[in-house]
Amino acid sequence: MSESTRPAAIAGSPAPVLSVSPAVLPAPGRAVDLEVRVSAPVTGNDLPVILLSHGQGHSNHLSSLNGYAPLVNFWAAHGFVVIQPTHLSSTTLSLDPDTPGAPLYWRSRAEDMKHILDRLDAIETAVPQLLGRLDRSKVAVAGHSMGGHTASLLLGARLTDPQDGTEANLAEPRIKAGVLLAAPGRGGDALTESVAANLPFLSTTDFSKMTTPALVVAGDKDDSPHLTVRGPDWHADPYFLSPGPKSLLTLFDAEHGLGGVSGYDVAETTDENPERVSAVQRLTWAYLRTELYPGDAAWQAARDALTADPDPLGRVESK
Repeated sequence: MSESTRPAAIAGSPAPVLSVSPAVLPAPGRAVDLEVRVSAPVTGNDLPVILLSHGQGHSNHLSSLNGYAPLVNFWAAHGFVVIQPTHLSSTTLSLDPDTPGAPLYWRSRAEDMKHILDRLDAIETAVPQLLGRLDRSKVAVAGHSMGGHTASLLLGARLTDPQDGTEANLAEPRIKAGVLLAAPGRGGDALTESVAANLPFLSTTDFSKMTTPALVVAGDKDDSPHLTVRGPDWHADPYFLSPGPKSLLTLFDAEHGLGGVSGYDVAETTDENPERVSAVQRLTWAYLRTELYPGDAAWQAARDALTADPDPLGRVESK
């Protein structure tokens, strides 16, 4: 990677980060109260917020508030407050498999994010170093894998609830932009028979009303045969099947872990590549920076650096 494309060249010098967990938000009607991790730069005011939804995967603790440190630390060190819930699907909670919504709790996951936004005062109380430092008008959502599905619903994607046949509309107007990392694509005949039978909520995903600006990140080697019969291009569906404005970052030779975004030195990452993770860090940061602060040059600078690199790690297209 050339010097001009390193994270510091795009995002500036990192700030020290504070991280507090668990902050516990009472959640009546939820199987357990909602626990979150809050990470933020130790200095600065009017800080924008990223809600980060974890995926599933084999490791016990990555699918909780304890995962995704490579992204969380970078985003927080460069000016964002990152809030990570432990969704009910997390292995760490050991919930009864008969708990309503099991095993993936698709609706509850989106409702967790709305609950966080409703309780930002409580989060500031739990993390007094943040008191008065949040810019509540600048909120983004990001999610990896199943977390990408959660993020897509908050950005406006719809599905038919398999329990009652109604259309689920969980769009959250307080969220102004999003990042979908290796997110699921459309349903129907794109799914494996097993997924269609066991996770029917994925069968009716509709991106046509996902109008909130978003960056879709997909690996061109992310086959995901346990989910889809389509191959890697399935993960680009949220870009191609939704209205603009959207951008698509295709990472070359990347598999589902996108180089290792879910944690440091994670054994289940099949395409471990620190430079690829670095690319995801700086490009997602730059995208959200510009979307939340129109006129900011970060996104264009990051795109230009990617294009100018003699050995680029990916490509970006927009609509």
